[in-house]
Amino acid sequence: MIALARFVATFAYTGYLPRAPGTWGAAAALIPGTAILFGWGPWALLAATVALTLVGVWAFAVVERVTGRHDPREGVVDEAAGQWLALTTAGDTAPDVVLAFVLFRIFDIVKPWPCNRIDASGVRGWSGMLDDVAAGAYACAATLALRGFTDAWWGG
Repeated sequence: MIALARFVATFAYTGYLPRAPGTWGAAAALIPGTAILFGWGPWALLAATVALTLVGVWAFAVVERVTGRHDPREGVVDEAAGQWLALTTAGDTAPDVVLAFVLFRIFDIVKPWPCNRIDASGVRGWSGMLDDVAAGAYACAATLALRGFTDAWWGG
């Protein structure tokens, strides 16, 4: 059970890659995330995001209990869930996906309110996951707004 939790929490071990594991986790999430988005659409990706978040909460709780650390550095399933949420408003082009990726990483690193409060709450499993899902929601809204602005500006 612990091995499965570690596999999920590290998003198939991408959290063990050197330097910036959160960026690696978000980048790795682009592969299945864009496949779901382009194959089945944004509602399917949203459903997958909810499922990944719930499984991630379980995995984080197990890993946090075993390691004794809150939101361990190698735990990047939270970045994957946040990145998938950010992708739900991305369009169907590579620049749209890159925009969603960059915006998610900015919000994940800066942690504006309430992301910072969620993370600081320290609720085992939940706070480690939901702060990044909240960052994904910010990126989702910003991606949608920027896409709307550029479409209006350039007639896209």
